[in-house]
This record gives sequence, structure tokens and C-alpha cells, in this order.
Amino acid sequence: MKTLAGTPRPPLADSPLGRTIETTATDIWNDSCAVDELEYAISYGAVGATANPTIVSDVWKAEPAHWRARTRELATARADATEVDLAWAIVEEMSLRAAPLLLPAFERSGGRQGRLSMQTDPTLYRSFDRMVAQGVHFDGLARNIIVKFPATEVGVRVMEEATYRGVSVNATVSFSAAQALAAAEAVERGLRRREAEGLAIEHMGPVITLMMGRLEDWLRVQTERDGIVADPGALPWAGVAVFKRTYGEFRARRLRARLLGAAIRHHLHWSELIGGDVVITMPASWQRRFNASTIEVRPRMDDPVAPAIVDELRTHFPDFVRAYEPDGLAPDEFDAFPPTLRTLRAFIGSYHDLLHQVTDAMLPNPDQRSAT
Repeated sequence: MKTLAGTPRPPLADSPLGRTIETTATDIWNDSCAVDELEYAISYGAVGATANPTIVSDVWKAEPAHWRARTRELATARADATEVDLAWAIVEEMSLRAAPLLLPAFERSGGRQGRLSMQTDPTLYRSFDRMVAQGVHFDGLARNIIVKFPATEVGVRVMEEATYRGVSVNATVSFSAAQALAAAEAVERGLRRREAEGLAIEHMGPVITLMMGRLEDWLRVQTERDGIVADPGALPWAGVAVFKRTYGEFRARRLRARLLGAAIRHHLHWSELIGGDVVITMPASWQRRFNASTIEVRPRMDDPVAPAIVDELRTHFPDFVRAYEPDGLAPDEFDAFPPTLRTLRAFIGSYHDLLHQVTDAMLPNPDQRSAT
């Protein structure tokens, strides 16, 4: 059983995810800030939650009447607020509904667990000062907020400055060992700057995300687009192989940020990471599937991916090599890496969807019957 500081944790439900958390160093987060989904996740031991523009848009769509009405209330109270102002007010409100549910874990662990992730505006991925400012603002909303910055060329530089200012960082839009290591090294520089000035770091809990499934998604797209003939059994291991390689580098370099696995597509993205001192974030739908499964809960993080599988991926996918090798990408290549492009486009699209929802709530279409 993992030992945490402070008050004892309630017993976990006997389930595969509960046993993962209870018997290994691995933590589970809920890949949503929806309160009902987070309550389910916490009942099975989840000790964190995360959000991105797509998740925020999905939370709105799950409760459209509530968020439309709330937007109109905010618009009435803030007569000069733009749709952008109101959209971020809604994001903050969604986050602050969820954050208190994680405070017990935050307090037990001294800040290592119990974090609620808030993601900075995805359109700011090239804007250093504006990303830093928004991250500092989010950090002040609640004690257990952790702030997502993208592992773009500028975003990595932001992570050092935000860490120095006391913000716990969650690197996102990250698919490669090179991006994860650059982000973790940036966090490390920020921590050292704080230590050199006698500033506290004990309250901080940085994590570095690798979006395993989104790397795999890209390789599958590339397979169809370019007519690549490769062993289909190798593709599900691509993100796992990158994660395990990166985890080894984190330990060798003694980096203090924890690695976080995201973008779950199948059970390997959970089962192969069990035992590592890592975080896995997964939607409620995958939590239910895994909890109903017969997958044996045992440490596998240190089990290497079969060399034949890695060789197959190397042979057919240059972008796998770029993701797998610690020096596979230079910082000035981060933004143009295809998984980065695809994910930024998706996040920005979801953000624009949220803006449209806010506008529609403020200015309902008179051609249609009134919706509640």
C-alpha cells in the first residue's frame, strides 16, 4: 500500500484500477473535469483530473442548458465582457467545480497528488508572455491547480519561467522523448532557480505528458495515406515504446517531474505502464472498461518492448524514430511534428467550438424556437 503524508486514505474499491493505485507507484487521473465522471474516478482511487479544450467543449455539450443559462448570467453581470472573456469564465467555473473534490488527495500527499489541470489558450502556443500570464492566473485560482502548457518551441521556454514563478506545470501536446525531456529539463531549470533564491518548491507537483495514443493515431493515418505495409500488431506498441524509453531517460537524468501517459486507445496504455512512478490519465469510459476487465495487475513498466516490434516500427515509420530517440527532434522542429500539428489543430478547433457555444448563448438565433 502506498504511504501518503497526513491523514489515511479511505479503502479503495477492489478493482483493477484500485489495485493499480493501491499496490504500485502508479497513479490514475480522470481525463475530464466533469464532476460526475470525477466522482466515479475518485471512488476507484483516482488522484487527479485534467482538461483540455476538447474536454471542456464536451462538458458543455453534456449540460448545454446549464452552461447556456450560466453564460447569460455572466453576460448580464459583466456588460462589457466579450465572448472570449465569458468562455474563459466558463472554463474557470468548470474547473473550480471539480478542484475541491481532489483536495483530500492533495492534502494527504503534500501536493504530489490531487491536482486539477487547466490548459492555457491553445491559440497562444507561440506567445511567451501571454502564456506565462495566463498560467500564473490559473495557478492563483485554487491551491491544487496544475497548468498545462504545450511542448512547442515557445511553450517549453514558458515552462521554465512558470515553474520559477511557482506554477506547477503539466506539459501537454507532447508525443516524443525529445519534447518530454526538453519540457522536464525546463521545469528542472525553473526549480533550480527557485532553490537558488530560497523559494519553496515542496508544494509543487510538475508532470510531463506523453500523448501515446495520438502518436499511434498519426502512424495509422500515415499507414493509410502513404500505403505503408507494416505488421499491424506493432502499431499499438508505438506510444508504449516511446513512453518506456522516456521513463528510462527521466530516471537516468534524475528529473523531478513525473511522466504522465495520456490519449488512451487500448489496455497497453495502462497495463504496460503499471509499476512505474508515473501518472496515467484516462476517460471514465476507459476506466469502466478496465475495471470490468480480467487484465492482471502487475508491474510491467520495466519490461522492455520486444526488439522485433521496435525494429518493425523503426523500419516503416521515420516519425516513430523521431519520437523514440531522445535527440530525435530539435526544439525548432517541435511545432512542425505531425502529431503536434494535428493536436494543436484539434484543440484550437474545440476552443473555437466553445466560443461559438458562448456566442450562441448570448445571441440566440431568432429563427429557431427558444432553447433552455
